[in-house]
Amino acid sequence: MRLTSFTDYSLRVLMYLALDPERTATVAEIADAYGISRLHLNKVVLELGQAGDIETSRGRNGGIRLAKPANAINLADVVRRAEPDMELAPCFGNARACVLGRCCLLQGVLQRANHAFVAELARHTLADLVGSGGPTASTFLTRPPERPTARPRSRATPRRKSTGAARAAAKA
Repeated sequence: MRLTSFTDYSLRVLMYLALDPERTATVAEIADAYGISRLHLNKVVLELGQAGDIETSRGRNGGIRLAKPANAINLADVVRRAEPDMELAPCFGNARACVLGRCCLLQGVLQRANHAFVAELARHTLADLVGSGGPTASTFLTRPPERPTARPRSRATPRRKSTGAARAAAKA
């Protein structure tokens, strides 16, 4: 079984936020930290917000953060929501798709394997993935500083356009 990138990114967003649950992060910050698409991450964040795992806020100081403690977010629940199809073979959803039909023993083996996979995920929460001071935390030890608030520009000193000569003089 291979999890989709959507599921992978869902887990990564939650792990990132769990490292500092009181802090608000941005989609751009998380995308940069993992080197993944911001557009795809926006879809992930939307679903995590609708599921109640994260809180989102818009505006200048907006961002995302965990909506509940990391130990209240079960990994099996996250994966089940993010994976569109947990069936391991085409015949799971359509009995006619299997030429062996009822005598196929592979289907039962694969179903038990899938149940074992989900059961293992169900034993763990988000808190188990980040721990205190574990490898995930050490990867992001150098967190970006809080976003400063913008200072208003003085009307008395208008912005000057830089010319090529001015830039050359500044370099010298």
